[in-house]
Amino acid sequence: MEMKFYVVISYSGYENKVKAALEERIRNAGLEERFGRILIPTETIQEVVRGKKRIGERKFFPGYIFVEMDLNEETWHLVRNTPKVTNFIGNQSPTPVPDPEIARILEQVETGATKPT
Repeated sequence: MEMKFYVVISYSGYENKVKAALEERIRNAGLEERFGRILIPTETIQEVVRGKKRIGERKFFPGYIFVEMDLNEETWHLVRNTPKVTNFIGNQSPTPVPDPEIARILEQVETGATKPT
């Protein structure tokens, strides 16, 4: 069983709800061993609004969620039929995200969390 990251397209602004729904569906189906991490890459930003500093989060890829999974028919249908999910990148035959690209995204998330921009 080899887990790879795949990109799931969701409604923009609903990424956190999709992540929660997906985690619940995985638990209910008993497929925890076929799924790994579910990532919504964000960075911490600091902005000044009306003279006051505010700290918030900004998504690197709005509308996209990275799901680490062992892709087969059952897991594909579970993710694809989650509410607010439109599709995978690659449609019927999703292509995994290359490992160097995932490493770069994870590094970018860690850097963004430690020092706000």
